[in-house]
Amino acid sequence: METLLGNRPSAAELPTDTKQSTEMHFIFGTKAETLDALQSLVRHSIVGPLLYFSVRRWREARDQVLDDILHRFSNNMLVVRSSAQIEDHGGQSMAGAFTSCLNVDGTARELVVVAIEQVIASYDDDLDDQVLVQPMLEQISVSGVITTHVLDDGAPYYVINYDDESGKTDTITGGTGANKTVLIHRKAERNMIDSERVARWLGLAREVESVCGGVPLDIEYAQTCDGRLFLLQVRQIAAQKNWKDSIAGQIETGQQYLANFIRQAAEPHGVVGSYFIWGEMPDWNPAEIIGSTPRPLAASLYQYLVTDEVWRLSRSQMGYRHPTGQPLMTILGGHPYIDVRNSFNSFLPSDLDDGLAHRLVDAWLDRLKNHPELHDKVEFEVAQTALDFNFDAFFQQHYGERISAAEFSNFKDSARHLTRKALDLGNSATLKTALSKITVLQDLQAAAQHQETSSSEPSLLRRAQMLLADCKRLGTLPFAIVARHAFIAEILLRTAVKREALKSERLDQFKRSLITVLGHMSEDMRQVLQGDADPSFFLQQYGHLRPGTYDILSLRYDQRDDLLTGCALPKKEQENSVFALTGTEKKALSGLLQEAGFDHISPQELLTYAETAIVGREHAKFVFSKNLSDAIELVAQWGAIIGLNRDDLSYLSIQQLVDNLHRPLLVDNESYYRKLIAQVKSETEVAQSLRLNYLIRDIRDIYVVPLHRAAPNFVSKKRLEGETILLDSHALRSPNLMGKIVCIENADPGFDWIFTCGIMGLITKFGGSNSHMAIRCAEFNLPAAIGCGEQTFDLLVRAGRIELNPADKIVRPVYG
Repeated sequence: METLLGNRPSAAELPTDTKQSTEMHFIFGTKAETLDALQSLVRHSIVGPLLYFSVRRWREARDQVLDDILHRFSNNMLVVRSSAQIEDHGGQSMAGAFTSCLNVDGTARELVVVAIEQVIASYDDDLDDQVLVQPMLEQISVSGVITTHVLDDGAPYYVINYDDESGKTDTITGGTGANKTVLIHRKAERNMIDSERVARWLGLAREVESVCGGVPLDIEYAQTCDGRLFLLQVRQIAAQKNWKDSIAGQIETGQQYLANFIRQAAEPHGVVGSYFIWGEMPDWNPAEIIGSTPRPLAASLYQYLVTDEVWRLSRSQMGYRHPTGQPLMTILGGHPYIDVRNSFNSFLPSDLDDGLAHRLVDAWLDRLKNHPELHDKVEFEVAQTALDFNFDAFFQQHYGERISAAEFSNFKDSARHLTRKALDLGNSATLKTALSKITVLQDLQAAAQHQETSSSEPSLLRRAQMLLADCKRLGTLPFAIVARHAFIAEILLRTAVKREALKSERLDQFKRSLITVLGHMSEDMRQVLQGDADPSFFLQQYGHLRPGTYDILSLRYDQRDDLLTGCALPKKEQENSVFALTGTEKKALSGLLQEAGFDHISPQELLTYAETAIVGREHAKFVFSKNLSDAIELVAQWGAIIGLNRDDLSYLSIQQLVDNLHRPLLVDNESYYRKLIAQVKSETEVAQSLRLNYLIRDIRDIYVVPLHRAAPNFVSKKRLEGETILLDSHALRSPNLMGKIVCIENADPGFDWIFTCGIMGLITKFGGSNSHMAIRCAEFNLPAAIGCGEQTFDLLVRAGRIELNPADKIVRPVYG
């Protein structure tokens, strides 16, 4: 019942071919029995020395068992592990249900006894339960867990979850490590995997899987500093009963279609740049706004209002290159992606010649391809979209060898001309003109409140279509212009800090001095809560907001019974309510403006520009979202008449709905749409199981998928520790948020109400440093980590209690 390590080749010496067959049918036993059986069968990994015994044996012959342990493992630090009869079976895993003791001194008899008794105390009264003893592994470089399928749905991916920072073997299973995850499709070829060590781990999993007869497995492993791979545990996955049998074939078919699409899309089509990259978060970051697998109604609304043409029309009006006819967003297997090549084209000044434009786009694409961690920061860390105060140094650091001095001079002159034009605060300039169109839309909304409209089917859809048309022409188009101005203001202020004309704390103070629509909403809510204002007036002003701006399943404020109950407003720091430049700051900023060729504006006018753009952006978003929200409600009313609820409607695109106005159906409306809905529901299920890389650079990225681990964008300097609470945009009622650190997936404006509920801090999965929620948090000096990425966000939500320390750029779980 014990096995010791003999003379075996190191894992580094083993072949990479993982195909292996076995004549015998592998029989799983307890944890210890399974490892013992695998010891002579695996070649790509090592099962360390082990000794195991039953509780009965321990009770009957304790001294003999101890003698065996001390003899076999003399002078070793030990791990005493559970190996219960009900643990690690195919029907139930009981993972983590029993005690294991690490770093037990194998020379101290009494300490070994204590550890064994602790393990046995975690069992029930089954005398056949076992205790497993092994030497502790030393000099661990990586520890990890591999599942041969995705646990929740059985999708056909090896899921490799690992920690290469702690030097411990239990950080993954214990949930305490800053772990990383990569998903590899089961049919991925070796040449698709760049990392040699990931390829070796995959080889380990495939071999163990082959030895065990191909059943779905959960494998724990560790790699030592000398490159050896150790198997720590192998068990059958217990969640198989929840899996859909057909999902593997559906995903494989979808991948084949995607691969063909990527091959066809690789060539340039009316834009400069040698190759494509698609990303979830660059530019108009759809993952933040509509989610990573949005339903068709939300996706189609976003396309119509923003990514089909508004994105490029707005930039062309400001002097940027116009990639005519090109959409910004592509839906790949149900996942929305930004065409980064198209995006980069639209960040170029319009007067650059094609040759220089082509070389710049290629340089930007290369930087993003080589530094995928910058995918949600392309406008600050990759593309140079305006002439800022660090323009020359940034270019020379990253692109100095790609472009000649003469070409750089041309690029800089064009960027200067574009930025000077943007900084114009005149009434006929693009910033003020865009804001004036937002005012026109507001006037139309006010007038519409007094108009009576028909509630017939066609009238409801026609009204929705008109609202969306106005929203696009007078809402999202001018909003996009104002938003681009806000980005220009942000990069100018950031680089002013980098050049030490301002301190970062002073920039924070300036941002907190800005009163956005949230500041007005908070004050209005304060008046309501104090009984000094009518709740109906508040809902008339803000009732159209919803956590998911484009999502018909997300309730509006005026549909929530609990919106105005249980709220306590955070106090905004009074000392930051007014901001004025010091004499030293004015002099330093003036020098930077002169150097850049912006002598037509003063330092104070620069701040006025920034305030106008940043506050204006939030105001514009607030205004256009009313048209969108009202249009969504009209669609819901239309659906109710013909028998479709909100969930049904979410599976239909806006085009399929408004086509009804111009191409009347010859069959019953409900039955026609239900056929469409059934088909799309099936496609959506596949999309949710299909995993894709957050950046798609070639076909490999649909087979090898590292989960996004972003560097969070921190707000405030306050350190705090508190309980987390996860908010769902579809929730019918809101939980008590008082004193909690709120976790939300995306930084949507519809979540503004949370700032009125006394929250302690904010964590988001998606979002950049210049996103909506980042601005909100800066306004209230609320500690936040914006855009943590999927891996970190899920870890923080599970932790329940976290430390958030923006000053030191730390966000992490707190245990104990």
